[in-house]
Amino acid sequence: MLAYVFKRLLALIPIIIGLTIIVFLMIALIPGGTAVAILGPLASPDAVAKLNAELGLDRPLVEQYLSWMGNLLQGDMGRSYSLKRPVIDEVFERFYATSILAGTSLILCSIFGLLAGIVSAVRQFGWGDRLVTFFVLIGISTPSFWLGLLLIMLFAVEWQIFPPSGMYLAYGGGGILDLLDHLVLPAVTLAVVATGVIARLTRTAMLEVLRQDYIRTARAKGLTERRVIYRHAFKSALVTVIPLIGVQAGLVIGGAVYIETVFQWPGIGRMLVGAISTRDILLVQGGVLLLAVTYVLINLAADIVQTILDPRLKS
Repeated sequence: MLAYVFKRLLALIPIIIGLTIIVFLMIALIPGGTAVAILGPLASPDAVAKLNAELGLDRPLVEQYLSWMGNLLQGDMGRSYSLKRPVIDEVFERFYATSILAGTSLILCSIFGLLAGIVSAVRQFGWGDRLVTFFVLIGISTPSFWLGLLLIMLFAVEWQIFPPSGMYLAYGGGGILDLLDHLVLPAVTLAVVATGVIARLTRTAMLEVLRQDYIRTARAKGLTERRVIYRHAFKSALVTVIPLIGVQAGLVIGGAVYIETVFQWPGIGRMLVGAISTRDILLVQGGVLLLAVTYVLINLAADIVQTILDPRLKS
């Protein structure tokens, strides 16, 4: 297994390099140039030329990329023009908040998606299956930003159960209970769509496994239905579902951009919206790169877990 993990880590190197190239070109090929994007369309040619020279944008594109990569390997993503601080400091500070929100949402959608899929498969065509299918379809069809606003209106404004925005109370608080209180609404909002997708695939995978001969054999041996489902069928179905959970991590991370804006959560998503509005290109570049690398690492972890469950996939 260690050899397999090492092999996958080596395979990750060209993927990370490809990500850096895409993110670099995404910024370098902005119409009008990066300097114009930072200074605005009314900037004088002298100001644009001065900023291009300061950022090294007057050099060939390949040389710019190699210089940027060299700085990146030393932990230097540049300096934010709007915040007047190193990009890497701001990005990792915001990443802490995003990781709490996205991680909680991913855990919620995985748990409830798997449970809903199992219930739906075991109770196929019954009331349990119909109820799960009904709520799953509603969840998948509901825009996350609209659901977030609805939850704020009901649970924060109308019933005043949870706070409407932020990560902590503006005055006082700051403990784990305060964090959890603020986390409920955005985490649930972000998890709804992914929960529906995971539930549907889990149902399909479970139904396929439950029709296999070895499941009928296990039942014929007198094993309890609970043991057949959770010890045999679910483990086999999980091999199929694990990669989808990794893919849904991308949906959760991407959804954090507007969910953080709706709930004023101080994460990378909200930072990117502010950086785009202020034309802080280097901040956008750093945030996008970190999110992309995080998504790749999560999928690597999902592949490793899938291989642990089914060692035949190593070949």
